[in-house]
Amino acid sequence: MKILFVSDIFYPHTGGVPEHILYLCKTLRDFGHDAKILAPSYGNNYPWVDEYIIRLGRAIKIPKNRSFSVLTFGVFIPWKLRRLLERERFDVVHLHGSVAPTLPYLALKYSKAKNFITFHSAHEQSYGYVLWEPVLEQYFRKLDGLIAVSAVARDSVSKYFPGEYSIIPNGIDTERFNPRVEPIEELKMYSPKVLFVGRFEPRKGLKYLLQAFPKVLSAIPSAKLVVVGQGFLERYYRRYVEEHIKENVLFVGHVSPEDLPRYYASCDIYCSPATGAESFGIVLLEAMATETPIICSDIPGYRTIMDEGGEGLLFKACDPRSLAERIVALLGDPKLMKAMGKRGREKALAYDWKKVTKQVLDFYCEVLNEKS
Repeated sequence: MKILFVSDIFYPHTGGVPEHILYLCKTLRDFGHDAKILAPSYGNNYPWVDEYIIRLGRAIKIPKNRSFSVLTFGVFIPWKLRRLLERERFDVVHLHGSVAPTLPYLALKYSKAKNFITFHSAHEQSYGYVLWEPVLEQYFRKLDGLIAVSAVARDSVSKYFPGEYSIIPNGIDTERFNPRVEPIEELKMYSPKVLFVGRFEPRKGLKYLLQAFPKVLSAIPSAKLVVVGQGFLERYYRRYVEEHIKENVLFVGHVSPEDLPRYYASCDIYCSPATGAESFGIVLLEAMATETPIICSDIPGYRTIMDEGGEGLLFKACDPRSLAERIVALLGDPKLMKAMGKRGREKALAYDWKKVTKQVLDFYCEVLNEKS
């Protein structure tokens, strides 16, 4: 089967959507299918993800939903895209992201294949959907299969575009993320360690973790906060750290895909203080796969994947005091931490990319057979 994935959001822009597309494509290729990815250029593409990837147009980031959205621009995109689709004759064109008049919209417009879309976002309302409804309604009718990564993502979009959605979750590479990876040598001297992984943008909630950490240190003076990530707010977050705790907060910056699992395995707790607008939480799966217990915000998207007291603890979103109390309580119970890590690993195995990709492939076949 020839399959084309299309998205405005892809590496080197990091996040759950690029990870999802990359692994879905790679696993389908491992299964023997001819899968490719169509995405814009960001001007500094990473060689390690550029095999079987087609770059078309230039990506421009714009603020949206306390994060960033990406639009693709290019004068010759329609002509080049039409030529690509005519030449390749894909069986499936699979779009990822929001319904928007950008690269996925143009791919759907010129597609003569069976068309699928996966919705990843969680939001309470979308002014863009209201504004572009007359255009997008025609676009939406051309879709043959609708997928959402969670019930939260489905409910966010279905109020604008009703339909029959299949819930197929995000996945995780349980071989890359596993508890046996080698820890980071420089971190071995510190104990205990709390890890944050994410882009530096408001909805990831890092500022609440930084506010909570002085309270953690008052109970556990040796604790270290390891911050992995980058973004436009980095300078702000660095200044935000109180002077007397600076030695206890380590800003690592961006890390390679090979080293990322090692950071999870090096730390005692993974913390995600996201403020909302999370439909699933791939970072939670990454932590689970490495047997790292979790403390995360009590938001709908995270409750999709994590059980309170099972793989970790939930705290009241945007509440530094609640977050600090949870961190101190969990660090004080090593036996519980170990048990949570074991349960997390067991759950992560059910989300292995081979299993998730099989679900997607079965859905393709179901729709193709129905349309035939």
